[in-house]
Amino acid sequence: MTVGVDSGSGVTAPSAEELAEYEQERPARRLRPALNLVISVWCAIVSVGVLAQVFFPLPQGTQFYLVIFLAAILPITLLCYRGLKVPAVLNPFKARTHDDPGLIDWILAIVALAVCVYPLFGFDGYLERRQEPTTLDVVAGAVLLILLLEACRRTTGWVLPAFSLVFIAYAYYGGYLPYTWSLAHQGFNFDAIIAQFTMGTAGFYGTPLNVAASYIVLFTIYGAVLDYSGAGKFFIDLSFAAFKRSRTAPGRTVTLAGFLLGSVSGSGTATAVSLGTVSWPILRRAGYPPEPAGGMLAASGIGAILSPPTLGAAAFIIAEFLQVSYLKVLGFAVIPTILYYLGILLAIEIDARKHGTTSAETSQQSAWRLLLRFGYHFLSLFVIIAFMAVDIPPFKAVVYAVVIQFALSFLDRSHRLTGRPLFNALAQGTRSVLPVAATCATAGIIVAVTTQTGLGLNLAEIIVGAARGLTDNHTVVLILTVLLSAIAVLILGLAVPVTASFIIAAVIISPALVHLGVTQPEAYMFIFYYAVLSEVSPPTALAAVATAAITGGKVMPTMWQAWKYTLPAFLVPFAFVLTDNGSYLLGQGSLVGMVWTTLVSMLAVAALAVVTGGWVFVKASRLERALCVPAAALLLYLAPVTITAGICLLLVAVVLNLVRRQRQASSVEGTVAS
Repeated sequence: MTVGVDSGSGVTAPSAEELAEYEQERPARRLRPALNLVISVWCAIVSVGVLAQVFFPLPQGTQFYLVIFLAAILPITLLCYRGLKVPAVLNPFKARTHDDPGLIDWILAIVALAVCVYPLFGFDGYLERRQEPTTLDVVAGAVLLILLLEACRRTTGWVLPAFSLVFIAYAYYGGYLPYTWSLAHQGFNFDAIIAQFTMGTAGFYGTPLNVAASYIVLFTIYGAVLDYSGAGKFFIDLSFAAFKRSRTAPGRTVTLAGFLLGSVSGSGTATAVSLGTVSWPILRRAGYPPEPAGGMLAASGIGAILSPPTLGAAAFIIAEFLQVSYLKVLGFAVIPTILYYLGILLAIEIDARKHGTTSAETSQQSAWRLLLRFGYHFLSLFVIIAFMAVDIPPFKAVVYAVVIQFALSFLDRSHRLTGRPLFNALAQGTRSVLPVAATCATAGIIVAVTTQTGLGLNLAEIIVGAARGLTDNHTVVLILTVLLSAIAVLILGLAVPVTASFIIAAVIISPALVHLGVTQPEAYMFIFYYAVLSEVSPPTALAAVATAAITGGKVMPTMWQAWKYTLPAFLVPFAFVLTDNGSYLLGQGSLVGMVWTTLVSMLAVAALAVVTGGWVFVKASRLERALCVPAAALLLYLAPVTITAGICLLLVAVVLNLVRRQRQASSVEGTVAS
């Protein structure tokens, strides 16, 4: 991503290599120019093919397209991402000054292409042999399995491939488990397992890869077109021009810039790094200490993938799993987004008072002038929402948006998408999806095994049974199950990317919630938020680690500051699944219900801000903060009795703080008078 230079700070945005250093995806190779051009041409061709597929779908069907898509991206992934180190004698193609793929990488890429295109020769017959695959079918499928695991390891690390191997072992050896165990199943031989992965619709070519090939890649292309047409630079410039003189302006600027920049980036950590490089000098001049500034930057970056109009990649999978429109999923996220940013803005107000921050002139430009000159960059974003609102599918809406943004780029002479810039945008669009596609295809292993063995329902019974072993009260069982689910998703998210952690949790954990009466949308959105929030959760918190490196702050304090800013996003999802009224927060139900639950939740977020920030009108006492803890929890339960109790506790805390402020003011007046 190349956002450019901010007009106020004069700091250049980080390179792609610097962004990748802090991502869960591993950094790609730095290829020599000639090879880089060849791969870029291939990626640009893939982008054109993906765009054309939207309006001219292949007559052979979706699975045929997915086979071609995997054949196009898997070899490139093996070439663009580093494998294990090998002796120099086995790597004669490696240049001294470049990070080119070696002989083994080229062999793997060629083999990957061969086994990927193998099903295309007699495709109908290939699918018909699913119950009795030939030896060649099994061998090709096994090789593809190994190469996918290796591609996933290269792009995201060892955890997801290792997790997938455990599932494969379970599918094979599950038949040897005692039949009295809940996890026991009939067992499957290797041929049946490979056939499930390669010949069915629940394996490599299942929903995760379908979402990557039909939705996510289109949005990465759109994001690249936005970036190269100058939208990223405009969003940052506009944010810095919008707030100028108040002491909370720097914090508000960072929050707005993170929200807008996320539409271009699509990655929370990448947004935080890009934003931090540009914004930290401004925050430092305003008086922010490194740790709170780093926490604010991390929270702002993560907020971008929790918020409409783009959300994160997992949101497309939610739409596909639920068989609803993507616009419906955007509707689920509107109220939680309002609550999330309310929490950040309240934390900014409190920090401005605690740290004595001052205004910092961030831009000499007029926000209105910028809007008049470059406001057209918002048009393509609005087009996506408007087209989906009139029932145009999201994959068509985003292609229309790409075309519109391409046309609008000619309004800015320095960012016209002609020739090389257009080529770079198309190439970058496909390159950006390589790690996601490898992750989705590999995650298909887990989905396939779960479907084949019935693991999801079995684990749901175990999780719910563990909670019921402590109590028979349905409400308490639900609370315990939700807590266990949240912890499981967070731990899973510490090791694998958001998309993978969501897919795994959706097929394993969501059945436990549904078993207790939670609806599928509520369960999926709960899991989605916790999968995203793993990026700001100690002890790893990649977004916070990245911003700490920029601000020079200590890592762990920066993590806790990020956690403070994002606390509402950790607690509000509990309201989705614990109470009947929680569905209003996902935009489901009457308008009146949505309004009153939003207002009550805003009070809960305010109480949480007092707890974490330690401030109301003056510095909050321990008693006042202690009163706000149960107040927030009771308010978020969204039941009349608990809301009344929560409001009473919050009012007591506010009154106590007002009394202390009055006493402090009287004391100061008395001192001055004497």
